[in-house]
Amino acid sequence: MTTYALMGLLAAVVTFVLSHVVLRVGLRYRLHPQIRDRDVHTRPTPRLGGVAMFGGVAIALAVASQIPFFRLVFAEPGKIWAIIGAAAIIVAIGVIDDLFDLDWMIKLAGQILAGGVLAWQGVAITTLPLGQLTVGSSWMSLILTVFTVVFVMNAVNFIDGLDGLVAGVAIIANGVFYLYSYLLVVITSPTNYFNLASLISAVVIGACVGFLPLNWHPAKLFMGDAGAYLVGLLMATSAIAVTGQIDPATFSGFGRASLLPAFLPILLPIAILVVPFLDFALAVTRRLRAGKSPFSADRQHLHHRLLDMGHSVVHAVLIFYSWTAVVAVGLLLFWVVRPWGWAVAFLVVGLVLCTALTLAPLSRRKAVEAAVQSAPPGEAPAQLDPLDKASTAPIDIIPAPERFAPPKKRGGS
Repeated sequence: MTTYALMGLLAAVVTFVLSHVVLRVGLRYRLHPQIRDRDVHTRPTPRLGGVAMFGGVAIALAVASQIPFFRLVFAEPGKIWAIIGAAAIIVAIGVIDDLFDLDWMIKLAGQILAGGVLAWQGVAITTLPLGQLTVGSSWMSLILTVFTVVFVMNAVNFIDGLDGLVAGVAIIANGVFYLYSYLLVVITSPTNYFNLASLISAVVIGACVGFLPLNWHPAKLFMGDAGAYLVGLLMATSAIAVTGQIDPATFSGFGRASLLPAFLPILLPIAILVVPFLDFALAVTRRLRAGKSPFSADRQHLHHRLLDMGHSVVHAVLIFYSWTAVVAVGLLLFWVVRPWGWAVAFLVVGLVLCTALTLAPLSRRKAVEAAVQSAPPGEAPAQLDPLDKASTAPIDIIPAPERFAPPKKRGGS
């Protein structure tokens, strides 16, 4: 585990240094797009953080390839080069899109190409961890792999709308997945704890940790589509690297829980990205019902709705962190903790607290509105600030009868 931590630390340091370089270059040459209607930030900010994150990931993997402990991970160099190549394709597409706003079909084609590169070199879904069920053919494996990669990349990119949101969610999600993949290999291969999935998770955590200081609110640098796609690609890759490596017979001693490790490669990636997946599903449904492209932009994502409810940017980001941590850790506890009642209790308490924190501004706003409506005409409640601290919009303190009164005539006529 120490070696994984060192690789993550290396990725963090390299990403942190490159982020400052990218920030200076972006500001000097004004490599930032105009602020859009759906954007939350109010000043032009470079979106090239994904370039720095790619540098951190690439250098960390290059150093890891020279460490004897990882010799089995790099025994098939084609897979590593496929990961680097797919990441380079995605980062290039993301940077061009951040600077020139590419058509969604071009972006989708680039994502499919990146998934195809992974599948071509063997980073593919060949078996499903459900009783050693195999994928029917190489074409089916290709389609399933590409679909998974594209789906995860877009799900991660869809929530990239608030300072520090994707980086923090990725740290939590990859942290949980790292623990799972590491504990899994301890059971299945006790003589060698080093595997591709754990290495990728550790490196992604490091890259996000190194980038987060410049991305925390108020952000100086955004990861942009390049960074969000990169994080999604690597998270999908780590999940694919685990899928198909589990023999249910290995867990026969776990009793009724023997099948849970077999399901976790499917359930855990869904759990750690439950919020992005939910946002993605809602956005696609909303846009298709409106007759628009599922990749067209709007301002109705979950993070936008949290802001409209009255949360500040930081509060909304922390709420996303909380939901991600509760669902991901709760699912992992079903495998780690006995009896399962503790895991159920953790999930129930955590979900109740997250729900209460999410809905809290609504009750405050209702209290403010009730106080305003009950105040004497022409007076604001003494205990209320005219600017509601839970909202970005001023409170209207004009009494209801005067709102629709006809305008007073001016002059003598």
